[in-house]
Amino acid sequence: MTAIAQNTSTYFMDLEAACGAHNYHPLPVVLSKGKGVFVWDTEGKKYFDFLSGYSAVNQGHCHPKIVEAFTEQAKRLTLTSRAFYNDQLGLFEKYITGLLGYDKVLPMNTGVEAVETGLKLCRKWAYEVKGIPQNKAVIIVCEQNFHGRTTTVISFSSDPCARENFGPFTEGFLKIPYNDLSALAKALENKHVAGFLVEPIQGEAGVIVPDDGYLFTAKKMCAEANVLFIADEIQTGLCRTGHLLACGAEQVRPDIVLLGKALSGGMMPISAVLADDEIMLTIKPGEHGSTYGGNPLAAVTAIASLQVLIEEKMAENALELGVFFREQLEQLGAPQIRTIRGKGLLNAIEVASTDPEAAWKLCLRMKENGLLAKPTHGDKIRFAPPLCITKTQLEECVEIISDSLTCLNE
Repeated sequence: MTAIAQNTSTYFMDLEAACGAHNYHPLPVVLSKGKGVFVWDTEGKKYFDFLSGYSAVNQGHCHPKIVEAFTEQAKRLTLTSRAFYNDQLGLFEKYITGLLGYDKVLPMNTGVEAVETGLKLCRKWAYEVKGIPQNKAVIIVCEQNFHGRTTTVISFSSDPCARENFGPFTEGFLKIPYNDLSALAKALENKHVAGFLVEPIQGEAGVIVPDDGYLFTAKKMCAEANVLFIADEIQTGLCRTGHLLACGAEQVRPDIVLLGKALSGGMMPISAVLADDEIMLTIKPGEHGSTYGGNPLAAVTAIASLQVLIEEKMAENALELGVFFREQLEQLGAPQIRTIRGKGLLNAIEVASTDPEAAWKLCLRMKENGLLAKPTHGDKIRFAPPLCITKTQLEECVEIISDSLTCLNE
């Protein structure tokens, strides 16, 4: 194989097919560079990125401030493990707890590690503070949720693809319909309930936005039942929906907050769990941890990532341009679009077609026209560009979407 052939998209896709696990079904594009709202493939074609690494690059690809912080720290010290202190972790802990208003933070790496940590923390609190009998704690979750793919998390998934042939599963979870306060009220009658784990907006399910007041009322109901309200803000948080946390739109302060993705600006896996002392201090030294969690490289990167979001007013931009984007899509009057929904710059459409491959075909056409997005749950396409996108760029993207919709008439 020639050197030129080895730089083609086909070469890299074939290499992954031959040597990598087949656990994803990517769009057929091989990316080699990113900056701001754009990415480029190995042939040099430029695209608008409308997935943003599932909201991991809210700040835009390779933001210079984050890259600089990352590279400067990488030259000094990257890892100590938590066997020793380092000179950056405390600074990160002070910054993020002050920013979000919690007593303590527990740093981890991936989003699903944050979820697992939140679940363990909730159970520890249940036995040591609430007084639930040992091994009887129940955590309420919502149908159609997505919190990751570890064995415990898929134990309460509604997705057959995530569960089939992966059992036996972890017990202690009660599933209720999302956006259903009556179902929540009934579930809270169980005195063994310790927590309610919820996505403020269900992202993977197709950007399902709950009714106004759902989060506020759910939090109030949990407080009255002495149950912890656990918000999975891994995708919805950090300015994506127009507020620093999506729960902030309803002035809801979760008992436990789970963060990840954009906490690193797309530089590396960083996640965090925030709670007050009554909850967080139930975990004692040696009872939970991570070799990489709280490493100095992550600490420096996370501070820079959060500062960029605040300094560049990305929540405000997401709120304003999200309304504009949905209005522009509505004005297309496209019969190929059944539903438009979202909040901030976390949006989705449902494709109106009897063809089960319609959403995939539309994403392929948008790719040809210079915009990258990905279907979820068959007929839904998520639109989540970096939060540094401009109004002019959004207008261009709406034109691309409009032009691409014609492929569903062919």
